[in-house]
Amino acid sequence: MSRISILDHDRCQPKKCNYVCIEYCPGVRMEEDTIIIDEKSKKPLISEELCQGCGICTNRCPFSAISVINLPETLEDPIHRYGQNMFELFGLPNLNEGSVVGILGPNGIGKSTIMRILSGELIPNLGNWENPKNQKWDNVIEYFKGSQLQTYFKNLANNAIKVIHKPQMVDQLPKVVKGNVKELLSGVDERDQLDNISETLDLNNIMKREIANLSGGELQRVAIAASALREGDFYYFDEPTSWLDVKQRLNAVKVIRELADAGKSVMVIEHDLATLDAISDYVHVLYGQAGAYGVVSQMKGVRVGINAYINGFLKEENIRIRKQAIEFSIRPPTPEDEGEAIVSYTNLKKSYDGFDLCAEAGEIFHDEIVTAFGSNGIGKTTFAKILAGVEKSDEGEVEEDIQIAYKPQYIVSNFEGRVEDFLYTYAPSYGSNIFKTEIMKPFSLEELLDKQVKELSGGELQRLAIASTLSKEADIYLFDEPTAFLDVEQRLVAGRAIRKIIESRDAASLIIDHDIVFIDYISDRAMVFQGTPGLEGIATKPTDLRTSMNKFLKDLEITFRRDKETKRPRVNKHDSYLDREQKREGEYYYLKDK
Repeated sequence: MSRISILDHDRCQPKKCNYVCIEYCPGVRMEEDTIIIDEKSKKPLISEELCQGCGICTNRCPFSAISVINLPETLEDPIHRYGQNMFELFGLPNLNEGSVVGILGPNGIGKSTIMRILSGELIPNLGNWENPKNQKWDNVIEYFKGSQLQTYFKNLANNAIKVIHKPQMVDQLPKVVKGNVKELLSGVDERDQLDNISETLDLNNIMKREIANLSGGELQRVAIAASALREGDFYYFDEPTSWLDVKQRLNAVKVIRELADAGKSVMVIEHDLATLDAISDYVHVLYGQAGAYGVVSQMKGVRVGINAYINGFLKEENIRIRKQAIEFSIRPPTPEDEGEAIVSYTNLKKSYDGFDLCAEAGEIFHDEIVTAFGSNGIGKTTFAKILAGVEKSDEGEVEEDIQIAYKPQYIVSNFEGRVEDFLYTYAPSYGSNIFKTEIMKPFSLEELLDKQVKELSGGELQRLAIASTLSKEADIYLFDEPTAFLDVEQRLVAGRAIRKIIESRDAASLIIDHDIVFIDYISDRAMVFQGTPGLEGIATKPTDLRTSMNKFLKDLEITFRRDKETKRPRVNKHDSYLDREQKREGEYYYLKDK
């Protein structure tokens, strides 16, 4: 069974190629309506019933707008399809009362579509996209007859259950909500939990702030609180940890877990594997092809599901979703005098109104990646800006005159033009063979070239920003939160691409991030930022990852262990046997092998 999909209609430019796909299609030559022209868009539509999947049109298309996608034979009718030659979703996850079900999969694979369907925002068309008038809950209820979802959709259609949905894009909250934080949260406190949740999410100090003046992390915490405070039967959280630091992520885990403990059914989409592991009882893995189709796996225990995703093989479905497994390694401590320093700096101090940063003197070596982690508002970005020369320190200096490529934390997409225009303007090595193989291919930029920069999603914009930074010749590559909006695989692909570029150029990289799994995957050494957020930040010099992690996690009173199968970091439950044992031995990152 095969299916044809014009994955990106923006890339299809029939006026420039004069319908090459029609000209060379064997079916059209045999006078079959294999490819027709849509009357509205004037772009080709391919009949999936008549198409034989020969692939000629994909090879002839000058804009790579057409793809032939082979679907697994076991797939039945889709749950929802957006249109001819467009994305379709197969299957829906299970819902468990008193449990948190995690959804794990790449971007563009249908996770948000699932959330919209289950929250009642989208009535699934069961693949019958041609007749939107027949898109009714009665059809959906009949389709799921005899299953758990039949009762769910019946109650949803009759307003017999209440669904709470925290959307992905919390930065849109100020556009729909006015007033200050206390007014918002007090108005939705249907569970009488305002004091408890505000304290857990550390919101008390921003209660009088206007919603319009909140940062991304503050908006995220307010959105989580507003959802958890409402009385509902089913709660859906779409990427609840974006913009949050490690401590805030685990606080969010606590709030969401408390909903399940109260007997609620909870579903979470999350790309941070450590957070997903800590928050979920079960997971569904989504696989398929981004922008084309997505398939929901069977429900799995959280450890089994995450490990299956890392290994790239779903045993029960007998499906390989990735050619190679993701491998985590336990690195020995890096000697402090290893290699030649590419940059060194003395003790640095920087003061703003009410905030002071002090950074211990240190150095960064050639061919190494140093990660920096700590709470939000504690000076990590300020340190990066000083190193990059964007900010000037009050005391101390960066001793070497080095060239730095810098990707800031917040990316503004006000560029007028296409992605390819952006790359011509801001990516010096664009067009070179190295750019094509080491940057464009890993970040899948070819599929974005004809898109308008202003219309890119958060993940697409992040990939473009990282790629354009890597395209520059530099001694040090600074990345401030490069994993934001990226899915698990894109994060690890970015890590491999950064590693390859700095080693080929004898350079180095400093990466600020909050994803412990990503930090563990990519780091050679690390810096810890401690202190009081918004008041004082104290940064250690770069040292080995184990020492840095122990220092950081001890301050948070959190312990991690290594998964025996994949070696990935996993959060220990508070006051569990292993948590107590590791704290007793002072090994917060993981216990040494005995």
